[in-house]
Amino acid sequence: MMETSSFEQIQDPDPQEDPNLYGVEQLVQQIKETADKLLRDHANRGDVKLLSTALRELRYCLKVFAPYRQQRKVTIFGSARLPLNHPACQLAIDFGHRMAESGFMVITGAAAGIMEAGHVGAGREKSIGVNILLPFEQEANSIIVGDHKLMHLKYFFTRKLLFVKESDAVALFPGGFGTLDEGFEVLTLIQTGKSHLFPIVLVETPGDDYWQRWLSFIREVLLARGLISPPDLSLFKLVSSVEEGVQEVLNFYRVYHSMRYVYGDLVLRLQSKLPDSLLESIRIDFKDIVRHGTFEQTGVLPGEHGDQHLAHLPRLRFRFDRHSLGRLRQLIDVINRSGS
Repeated sequence: MMETSSFEQIQDPDPQEDPNLYGVEQLVQQIKETADKLLRDHANRGDVKLLSTALRELRYCLKVFAPYRQQRKVTIFGSARLPLNHPACQLAIDFGHRMAESGFMVITGAAAGIMEAGHVGAGREKSIGVNILLPFEQEANSIIVGDHKLMHLKYFFTRKLLFVKESDAVALFPGGFGTLDEGFEVLTLIQTGKSHLFPIVLVETPGDDYWQRWLSFIREVLLARGLISPPDLSLFKLVSSVEEGVQEVLNFYRVYHSMRYVYGDLVLRLQSKLPDSLLESIRIDFKDIVRHGTFEQTGVLPGEHGDQHLAHLPRLRFRFDRHSLGRLRQLIDVINRSGS
């Protein structure tokens, strides 16, 4: 089983806050106190119903995901309208199969098209479904229907939160508004540091230009007008084969394991210690993303509460500027190449 880290581990809004300060009981008490304040605020029924539904959905889904928390997962996004014999669906079947063979579980929106294809490739045991309840019925695909790992959500925002929180990689296949929305959501969360870093692959059928046209817009409009930075292009990779997509995901975890903030420092957990020569190169080549100080290799830190299962991993610790996420991805790529 491949170990992974949870989304919450990177959240540390107060650099001086003791990570051990708030336990589960204290946090649950805060939720109760917040709920009581809705009565004090005379909140209307619609607002309270939204909050109640979202909290119930998330609680249940977190319970479903909990047994698989230490296993790597890849989320597959794509159109529900394509038939399974479409070339893009055939690629999604192959991709899901290859990722399952590599020890990953496959999360999709549980519907037809690309989503069903991802589950066909992974098989029922390695599939997780996060379905959305729509005004028109969206039935779960035949692979995941009736499985205990199938969840039904009312709101898109809770659904998208789960896709990102529980994923260690995202693969985007051609799709419509929903697919593009999901793709930009993932990129936004990573670019702004609101999510852990993970590989994003845009899988294009050979001979097709779906993602090439998207990439042209990104480069010729967003990048050219200064709306994104050149390193932001490192946050994703366009691939035209299943093999290339699978290797992009697996290579991301060749040396890099996971990340979290501890007392304001960013800590990268690694599969192996970096050579001294590489550490010196990193200190020179990536000094622009360090707020002050430099990169230091360490062991497990006292503030890494709840991560005892990762205590054996070496760490790379530094005071990240929390802005240059594209450059941070480039740093991880350099680290992973050292393991080849």
